Amino acid sequence: MATILIIDDSWLTRRGVKRILSSQGYIVNEAENGLQGMKLILAKEIPVDAIILDLLMPEMSGTEFLEKLNENNIKIPVIVLTADIQHTVKSKCIELGAKGFINKPPDPEHLLNIVSSLF
Repeated sequence: MATILIIDDSWLTRRGVKRILSSQGYIVNEAENGLQGMKLILAKEIPVDAIILDLLMPEMSGTEFLEKLNENNIKIPVIVLTADIQHTVKSKCIELGAKGFINKPPDPEHLLNIVSSLF
């Protein structure tokens, strides 16, 4: 089964998303912010088949994280998970390679559908 990295500064959000994905057999790892997530990916400490990414986080925002993925030529599919996304921010995320968007709190069925569409 695929391994998903959740990058979100909200413990509650990470816990909820992990519960939804784990119930379907996905292996789930977590990072508290974009910087921590990027370190995990660059160090290749864990396999990562897809990323669920918050936008507003300390140390490295979601858009900064997407930019770093591009700079490092890392082609892992990313789903953006956010409470509110403006059209300009959404457009920027798409330009940077985001494959989809989910509103917080995530609807379990919608989350699973988007994640399964990546594989």
